Amino acid sequence: MAALVSMREAYGKALLALGKANEKVVALSADVSNSDFSFMFEEAFPSRFFNVGIAEQSLVDVAVGLAKTGLIPFANTFAFLFATRALEMVRSHLCYGRVNVKLMGAYAGLSDSFDGPTHNSISDVAIMRSLPGMTIVVPSDPTCVAKLLPKIADWDGPVFCRLNRNEVPVLFNDSYEPEIGKAMVHRAGRDLTIICAGLMVSRSLTAAEQLTFEGISARVMEMHTIKPLDRQAVLAAAEETGAIVSAEEHTVVGGLGGAVAEVTAEGHPVPVLRVGINDRFAESGPYDAILEAYGMGVSHVVSAARAAVQAKRRKVR
Repeated sequence: MAALVSMREAYGKALLALGKANEKVVALSADVSNSDFSFMFEEAFPSRFFNVGIAEQSLVDVAVGLAKTGLIPFANTFAFLFATRALEMVRSHLCYGRVNVKLMGAYAGLSDSFDGPTHNSISDVAIMRSLPGMTIVVPSDPTCVAKLLPKIADWDGPVFCRLNRNEVPVLFNDSYEPEIGKAMVHRAGRDLTIICAGLMVSRSLTAAEQLTFEGISARVMEMHTIKPLDRQAVLAAAEETGAIVSAEEHTVVGGLGGAVAEVTAEGHPVPVLRVGINDRFAESGPYDAILEAYGMGVSHVVSAARAAVQAKRRKVR
């Protein structure tokens, strides 16, 4: 069984390492540094850390100003706040100006599990995906966070990075080398492709293993970059396996599943089934329990895979 490591602690360590390697990197917080572990950066580089207080609009605007001086700001608050309270500033001041600011969205998905529907971040990817020029990255494990953070710093333009709060399985070792905009196939398969992001990568790998006992060969493709989506990889999966299941810790409306469906509809239509939250708000509870309750368990991926293969077979007939 994979070891469990705190994603937010992994982020704090990765941000600290990035600060040591790149003196242009600065960090900002909307008074959540103890929550997302950006306090590690603050302790090491106090002159490069700016706490704007509980003022998310100001967080974005101050970051934009710092970026205009040639710095690389990493702005930190909860993911849902970037997509709601600070959205006007993200849209008009960051994306419209194509400013080089990195939005680090903590406690994403249902990982802020005990604070209820107001703090669940279940539509942030859909909102951010609609903004011209925004790049969206969703790390799957602590290694992915550490490997992607320097590449986010090097990426030219706005980035929204979606981070889990909780302990997550460690999936990869140091040989793992993700690239922004490029999907990664972690398991070969011929009957369907499971395209997944974030925590759902580990659950999709488990689902694929279970499916082998039913004679179903599932390819597992990590899509850590939701935008720009790796269209070539999606179309290859559609052509080569003939069916797709998307799996994400997000509403099925407008997120990874929506992006995949758009690409396949335009380029190679195949059955696409979406695993995620089915157009509703979620409530509070233990993290694993509410993931299961709202449709993001391993069993939900397995069921969707079965249905996708059946739909493919009906289409072939």
